[in-house]
Amino acid sequence: MGTPRVDTVFADASEHDDLLALVTCLDECSEVVCVRDGAGHEIPLPPSVSGALRAVVRELADGNSVTVLASHAVLTTQQAADLLGISRPYLVRLLDANAIPASKVGTHRRVHLIDVLDYRRRRAEERESVLRRMAEKAAQSGLDY
Repeated sequence: MGTPRVDTVFADASEHDDLLALVTCLDECSEVVCVRDGAGHEIPLPPSVSGALRAVVRELADGNSVTVLASHAVLTTQQAADLLGISRPYLVRLLDANAIPASKVGTHRRVHLIDVLDYRRRRAEERESVLRRMAEKAAQSGLDY
């Protein structure tokens, strides 16, 4: 299996205005997005690629770096912890509690990216649910928030 190829893109601050213009252009574009090669040939992008391009450009324009990984990628515990924004020891506790499935390769644990993303989605849904219940209780109590 090996270590997944990790392609991380960082935008230079000098690109900010160009990225904002590109975000606007892509968001307003109702037609097919095309790229032009060096010979002047226009190549239409499939919807999946133009959607990914929009997402990447938006993140870069917001000042974030973007990492592209295949969904079937297998991560080390450090890579998974970094993706979740938690410490590796905390991730290991989650793995021990079976909150995220993991396998062992020799003495090292490996985590499937799809399982890490599923855990992140579940946590986000739980947070939203708790916040919704808190807002409902506040409204029932007559509290303004």
